[in-house]
Amino acid sequence: MNTAYWIVAGLLALFYFYAGTLKVIRSRDQLRPMMAWVDRMSLPSLRALGAVEILGAAGLVLPPLSGTTPWLASAAAIGFVLLQIGAIAVHLTGEDRRIALNVGLTATAAVTAWLATGL
Repeated sequence: MNTAYWIVAGLLALFYFYAGTLKVIRSRDQLRPMMAWVDRMSLPSLRALGAVEILGAAGLVLPPLSGTTPWLASAAAIGFVLLQIGAIAVHLTGEDRRIALNVGLTATAAVTAWLATGL
């Protein structure tokens, strides 16, 4: 189960680290082709969301690696489930109704949270 956690959590952490970094460093115009919803949020909120994603990615990896407070990995994964539920709501209330990626990320984060209980 430990190997399964590292595979799933590692991929999830890479995705969120990448997506979070883009939200932190790129302009709204650069993000718009990938994320149609960016105009519905203020720039500080977008930057904060990116920072949360980066910190969550670290929360999936660093606690199990260090061996201290492994429950933080479960908390990070549950946080990503909640984040994606909010993302689905944002997509469905706006013009962009593509939620397949969000549903997949929700399921992956839920599996990660379950696997983290065995750490």
